[in-house]
Amino acid sequence: MSTEIEESGATIESRADEVCPVVDAVEQVGSQWRLVVLHDLTEGEKRFNELKRSTEANARTLSRVLDDLRENGFVERRLEEDAPVATYYSLTSKGESLAPVFDEIESWANEWMDSCQA
Repeated sequence: MSTEIEESGATIESRADEVCPVVDAVEQVGSQWRLVVLHDLTEGEKRFNELKRSTEANARTLSRVLDDLRENGFVERRLEEDAPVATYYSLTSKGESLAPVFDEIESWANEWMDSCQA
């Protein structure tokens, strides 16, 4: 039994197939904190505490977000074991490829959205 429903000459399933890559992409980068961290790392490699200060995320949230971004291939971690031990995060080539996307979204927002409220 098919679950397809005709609507204006196209099926819901075919529309879902067309939108699927966009939905999948948004699910990987679409949380507020993921976007903030990814955008922040476009400026270059940062230590955990630098990211914590610049994003204003608490340590637990930032750690979870960085783990998610590493798992999805957007961020890489570098550990320097000198005293004191330092952990650095930077964008992978997959993460860096989002920079033009951020630029386009910013251009769109500047044209169509009201300014952010403080």
